[in-house]
Amino acid sequence: MRVEAQPAFILHATAYRETSLLVEALTRDHGRVGLIARGVRGAKRQPLRAALQPLQAVLLDYAQKGELATLARAEPVAPLPAPAGEALLAGFYLSELVLRLAPRNDAVPDVFDLFATTLAALSDPHVRLAWSLRRFERDLLDALGYGLPLTEDAAGLAVDPQARYRLDPEQGPVREPRPVVRSVPGTALLALAADREPDAAGLRALRDALREVIAHHLGPRGLKSWGMPGEFARLLPPGPAPDGP
Repeated sequence: MRVEAQPAFILHATAYRETSLLVEALTRDHGRVGLIARGVRGAKRQPLRAALQPLQAVLLDYAQKGELATLARAEPVAPLPAPAGEALLAGFYLSELVLRLAPRNDAVPDVFDLFATTLAALSDPHVRLAWSLRRFERDLLDALGYGLPLTEDAAGLAVDPQARYRLDPEQGPVREPRPVVRSVPGTALLALAADREPDAAGLRALRDALREVIAHHLGPRGLKSWGMPGEFARLLPPGPAPDGP
């Protein structure tokens, strides 16, 4: 199959043999695609190599045959505002989440649109990074079929703003009979469902709860991004919080 001028975001690129790259891209119409970019590490192919940097928006031409496609062209498109500092680290977290959770060669246009929207929001100084990440996690899980109810608990009862819950990866909110450290206030779950930013404590609780749900779907191997405590701790509101994005 030949694909031309396919909008995509570069998720990851790594060296392959002496002069090539293995590239993972999120495409609009074909989902996550693995590509071999041959001969791009030579001096004469620097413009193409530059287009294959993570978080770059591109148009791709490639030939799909088997699991990996062969890249023919990668042309940068009008760039989004380039994230920097903490926003750049958050962008790498988005990329790693999609890389690990989205299946290869399976169209997920909602994920493509979500990635583009969230990447743009990371550079908006008026949007809290931690809130952008929680919204992305919620919507990514929904788009991939892993979404959970947030206004109704596992027993079928309406979430109580005054109660606390454990977010079960398969059942959704499970009410805790007594307060525990790693639980989420009902107010935070309802705020996330209504797309309304919760308070600082609610954001921290949602981060931990969504991380456990994501870890369940990842399997035994976690995310490299979760090993960056110093950098990602600054994405959280002031106050004590566990390490990780």
